[in-house]
Amino acid sequence: MLKIILPTMMLIPTAALLHPRLLFTAYTTLALLLATASLSWLSRPNMGMFTHTSHTFMIDMVSAPLMIMSSWLLPLMALASQYRLMSEPTINQRFFLATIAVLQTAILITFSTTDLMMFYIAFETTLLPTMVLITRWGAQADRLEAGSYFIFYTLTSSLPMLVALLYLHNICTHTSITIFFLQPATTELHWETHLLWLACMAAFLVKLPLYGVHLWLPKAHVEAPIAGSMVLAAILLKLGGYGIIRLSAAIMTHSTTLITPLMALALWGSIMANIICFRQPDLKSMIAYSSVSHMAMVIATLMSNTPLGLTSAMILMVAHGLTSSALFCLANIAYERTHTRILVLTAGLQLTLPLLTAWWLMAVLMNMALPPTTNMLAELLAMLAMYPWAPVTILPILLNTVLTASYSLYMFITAIRTTPMPATQLYPSHTREHLLLTLHILPLMMLIIYPTLLTPF
Repeated sequence: MLKIILPTMMLIPTAALLHPRLLFTAYTTLALLLATASLSWLSRPNMGMFTHTSHTFMIDMVSAPLMIMSSWLLPLMALASQYRLMSEPTINQRFFLATIAVLQTAILITFSTTDLMMFYIAFETTLLPTMVLITRWGAQADRLEAGSYFIFYTLTSSLPMLVALLYLHNICTHTSITIFFLQPATTELHWETHLLWLACMAAFLVKLPLYGVHLWLPKAHVEAPIAGSMVLAAILLKLGGYGIIRLSAAIMTHSTTLITPLMALALWGSIMANIICFRQPDLKSMIAYSSVSHMAMVIATLMSNTPLGLTSAMILMVAHGLTSSALFCLANIAYERTHTRILVLTAGLQLTLPLLTAWWLMAVLMNMALPPTTNMLAELLAMLAMYPWAPVTILPILLNTVLTASYSLYMFITAIRTTPMPATQLYPSHTREHLLLTLHILPLMMLIIYPTLLTPF
């Protein structure tokens, strides 16, 4: 565990001390070596569900895939941001690389800690570097408003969770996740358990986010730089899903009065987010609402409280993280050449950037869950998980699948296949960009062959 966390922390002074000519090359190489070393976490524990390295950290088949994806994303963020930062002074480049290293360290601690209070502290620590990325390196003046939305929604929703964890510590004298897994918390009054569960769920539902409390996400995605969009879509949204999984071990509730409305709201929100995608003129905004739809499916499957639901959520979180990050990278590549995110103005990229068309096609097909992609497996498992709970849920899931395929094809045809604007002259794609997209798509291809790497059972 510490063999990855400590070297990740050492990337902070490394970014400050490297020679300017070697800054991005050496930083990206070191981060990629750490990502490769993190693949050792895929080995299943030999004894029990948890593998302990200390009283503070643990790793299991729930946290391992998310931690590997987090480690894998760090060099990709540096690769994707290189063009944007080359015009910045060296001190700003160092500060940017140190910021994403701090964010990566906080994310790894969040996924690996054994204590719920430490989880809360690390959970909130991720807000500050993300806020810096949005407000400092955002391209438009609205980045300050986007940062305010981001902080207001996430901080306000997490305060009830802090109160609930303090109360939980008062009645149980501990907040250890491993002990709660063996003996869930109980209270003398039944409604107390429900209140504790709702207080903790509020923070995670806003973080995912649930439709209705999602307004911060499109603003943050649109105004954030490419590294901010990648880490938001691939990692930070998954903190909410991971929190729900850990919460279910600490505070168990089987009340249909609480679970059924949340499942219904999640399915309805998934459909609404897909419909909103059709009327988005902004490419990044469309991908952001696509994330809202996919995360709503994660909420619905986790509410089923079944092993199939947990497996579906894990597969969907990892598959969506890599797919949405690849889509944001493709949108950023188009933006760096056309200086606009409007779908109509980026039309005809197939003629001007033919090599990138293949990457667009693969990313869009994976986003729409075409067989045999991992996304399709996650949706099939979601149907199997929710059908025993309520057979009627099969209808919104099927409608959600049709809408996802429709707006994905609409995005591809509008941005790639239509006639380009007159007098459009764009420079060709770089090797760096092809390497970036290869490192996104290759893991998704491998997961098609070995989907059991993401199953927690």
